[in-house]
Amino acid sequence: MGKGFGGLVLKAMGGSDYTLTVTSTQTITDKYIRIGFTGGGLLADHPIHPTQWVRLWIPQGDDVVQRGYTLCDPDASSDTFHIEFAIHNGPAADWALSAQPGEEITATVMGSKFEMPEATPSEWVLFGDTASLAAINSLLDSIGDVPTRLWIEWQYPSDKNLPLRATAATTVTWVQRVNDGQGLREAAEHLTLSPDAAAWVACDAMTTRTITKSLRAHGLPKTSIKGRAYWK
Repeated sequence: MGKGFGGLVLKAMGGSDYTLTVTSTQTITDKYIRIGFTGGGLLADHPIHPTQWVRLWIPQGDDVVQRGYTLCDPDASSDTFHIEFAIHNGPAADWALSAQPGEEITATVMGSKFEMPEATPSEWVLFGDTASLAAINSLLDSIGDVPTRLWIEWQYPSDKNLPLRATAATTVTWVQRVNDGQGLREAAEHLTLSPDAAAWVACDAMTTRTITKSLRAHGLPKTSIKGRAYWK
């Protein structure tokens, strides 16, 4: 099944394609599924880094659609990893719910870049939701014991049972979804920050933009803020 014009554009821009094979499926909550994969050489070609992500080509009828997903617990020695799917109405959720070991899906690697700051910040502030939970956890693994404040938006009661890799240095605030990100935007607006803090924001597009502007208004340099829209 072809990837259409979008696939041609990514190929022209240097994107590399891999065939992933499902090895396992695990239901984490009623709204969250974790699927294991072999990478078809992906991790041999692309060094592991925090928040590493790929573009999956999800079947939708006679066509495919592109969706970005974070690699969870990648292991370069075995070329294996997991991908977690927040379940909602859409082709990616439909595919994840029906996926079985042995099934194959195409992934394109294009655009996944992230580096930890050279100088350790005085603290981290993180904003996200269940769509970016896997990236949050990979970042928490890398942050370690640096003081961190995390605001994470939940929609379903079971969301608050999802595993978070918080340490004793992590303060976690769960924020109920109201008007798609209002609680997160208000939390960012009323923050107090030191100028040598670091921030990471991965919410819906509008919320990510608004929070990033608030962090800049609080005096945080642009270079200290990593922001990406995870969904629209």
